[in-house]
Amino acid sequence: MTSKSAAKLIPSDPAKVMVIRDVTPNITTLSVPFLRFGHLKIGGRGTIVKLATGSLAVFSPVALTPDVKSKVSSLGTVKYIVAPDIEHHIFLKPWALEYPQAEVIGVEGLPEKREADPDTKGTKFTHVFTASNKRDLHISPEFDGEFEYEYMHSHKNKELVFVH
Repeated sequence: MTSKSAAKLIPSDPAKVMVIRDVTPNITTLSVPFLRFGHLKIGGRGTIVKLATGSLAVFSPVALTPDVKSKVSSLGTVKYIVAPDIEHHIFLKPWALEYPQAEVIGVEGLPEKREADPDTKGTKFTHVFTASNKRDLHISPEFDGEFEYEYMHSHKNKELVFVH
């Protein structure tokens, strides 16, 4: 369910190298090796935040391995899946399919980029930040009560930045 171009960036078996770490009782990181431009070894990291309401927000989703699914089910219900820029979306489709009730949040250009690729098309975005709506777009009282966010539309990757 990832694009053919993304396959060279990620491990062939993410389950073997995934590191799941509880940073705090409400924040969990999911770390896995990642190759930038297919050559430079850097890490990839997704983050799960458990909101005060018990809902889960997933930022930069990584491979949805059996251990990740188990961890998620132990934490609560995924309500938000965030692709915070034009690049951090490789595993968005598996998460959206596994958690169809979740609101998918992204940036302008990303829905079109994903729809152009037969391997990634079909994910419905609930909220898409654009240069024109960035000051007026709100996710939900529950989400907005815990996060401050800013959309950097002039950045090359269209960065969506969060503070919890």
